[in-house]
Amino acid sequence: MLQVRTLFSALVDCRRNGALFKFLCTMTSEAPTDQQTAKLLKRTNEQSGDSAEVDNKRIKVEEEHTENERKYPKKKVALLLAYSGKGYYGMQRNPGTSQFRTIEDDLVSALVKSGCIPGNHGDEMKKMSFQRCARTDKGVSAAGQVVSLKVWLIEDVLEKINEHLPPQIRVLGLKRVTQGFNSKNNCDARTYSYMLPTVAFSQKDYDVGNIAAFRLQTETLQRVNRLFSLYKGTHNFHNFTSQKAPSDPSARRYITEMSCGEPFIRNNCEFAVINVRGQSFMLHQIRKMIGLVIAVIKGYAQEKVIERSWGEEKVDVPKAPGLGLVLEMVHFDRYNKRFGGDGLHERLEWDKQTEAIKAFKEAYIYPTIVETEIQEGSMVSWMSTLPIHDFKATAAETRDNNDQKQIIPDEGNNSD
Repeated sequence: MLQVRTLFSALVDCRRNGALFKFLCTMTSEAPTDQQTAKLLKRTNEQSGDSAEVDNKRIKVEEEHTENERKYPKKKVALLLAYSGKGYYGMQRNPGTSQFRTIEDDLVSALVKSGCIPGNHGDEMKKMSFQRCARTDKGVSAAGQVVSLKVWLIEDVLEKINEHLPPQIRVLGLKRVTQGFNSKNNCDARTYSYMLPTVAFSQKDYDVGNIAAFRLQTETLQRVNRLFSLYKGTHNFHNFTSQKAPSDPSARRYITEMSCGEPFIRNNCEFAVINVRGQSFMLHQIRKMIGLVIAVIKGYAQEKVIERSWGEEKVDVPKAPGLGLVLEMVHFDRYNKRFGGDGLHERLEWDKQTEAIKAFKEAYIYPTIVETEIQEGSMVSWMSTLPIHDFKATAAETRDNNDQKQIIPDEGNNSD
């Protein structure tokens, strides 16, 4: 009688754990001995224990989330982010491609580990209304990137996030924003800089074997800035990106400022910084704008190629290396005008972070650009590819001509 009761109890446990089939299979064989019954009960109890452990973990996580929700309700914020892009495949995450590490991979991981967002939302950041202001490309750095998302405003939030980030990525500021705020859609303009060795503006017959010896003349700098000023205003930049037809309305972009500053010395070499501000930029647009001006200054192309590139025909525009490109700042003028003075929300301006931004650039961005340029010579190698381009022909004609020429090895072209 005791054995019958034991078997009945095992049957009930098996049904609870989805193991009824295994139990019935055992019953169809010869009657179980006491030893077999004991083994069956042991296995069933182990399964019950595993299931209970999983349930307990799930309940614990849910309780922690409930406690965080009660103690720290989710709030929409804007985070000011600075990073050196070397070694990263751009800003935006690409789920399922973990071998290509991005800035957002490390950022989201830090947000989870610091307790700012639920762990089960790390792979579904849409649930946190996550949005980046600009999608920087492979190797591109940022001093003033802004992302928006909902977070638990835990104590010492910035310090805890940065504890889980590598030194070359820092969250420098946090501000509460409206629930409907979207860092990409609410952005009015973006300012980029491009740091390059001034030897890029040397004549094409200049010996670039010793870039440290080159110094940019005042007259040349003035001409460079006159050419950059041609980009100001609204133009059709379909030739400055890929897969854009001249008739595509999105190819028209508005540039408000573009100029090159005074040169300076770093590691015995002369560098300069180009600044450009516009409403928005297409993929590779800035690098091609700079690449075309360099081609003109060096004597490979005539000045009229710039205005011709805004026309209907397809012009082959060279793309400068990505190393020196930095997202300097993003601007929210309309948002600030509407909500910055309502008494509830702060203006999205980062004046208090100016010194921290400057210190980060001096520590991580500028040294990386200078040292990589001197060691790898990306700009000098890229300049050696300029003779391949035929700036008088259309892009299709240029490709046909290049097929018949000896191509310079790809290893010299550091553009991505």
